[in-house]
Amino acid sequence: MFDALRAAYATPPRAYHHFGHVEALLGHFDEVAAGPGWARPREAWLAMLYHDAVYQPGRRDNEARSAELAAQGIARWLPDAGLDVAHVVDLIELTARHGALSPEALGDGPDGNDRRNFLDCDMAILGADAAAFDAYDRAIAEEYRDAVPGWLYRINRRRLLRGLLRRERIYLGDFFHARLDAAARANLRRALGGRD
Repeated sequence: MFDALRAAYATPPRAYHHFGHVEALLGHFDEVAAGPGWARPREAWLAMLYHDAVYQPGRRDNEARSAELAAQGIARWLPDAGLDVAHVVDLIELTARHGALSPEALGDGPDGNDRRNFLDCDMAILGADAAAFDAYDRAIAEEYRDAVPGWLYRINRRRLLRGLLRRERIYLGDFFHARLDAAARANLRRALGGRD
């Protein structure tokens, strides 16, 4: 399973959404596990493994295709593990809506907390130190270099970053909000040239 995932994350070659991104998320997974905890840790862990397995800049079906690959992978390699495949699929598909969800939209109770923490793990890079954030920002631009004209990328990227900055909460759960919101806002303002 890991060999297939590593191959998927190398196709096409990626500047940011490669297997190193997954490894970073698994570090955040451990932080949540040691903090508020996961209601369904196996499902969250598998969703992190698969969430960007299919990634082609500019396509709108990457998340759906990654979720489908996760369901196929679980059926092939973990058929008797008693996993809630629908929950894994749901978590992955939610990543298509980064920046458009409110904390309340993700539901109450343990599953809602898992959804919030899962999405926040994927967005944790926004609150990283300035050098790591800048490397991420350059890598995203590199991934899109051949997918869309540079002027269009810059317009859309600024729109996304402005939208995140204007949100009441960048991070959907309290765990990441308390730790990373201020740093994320500083990074976003710097990336926007301090004009927003």
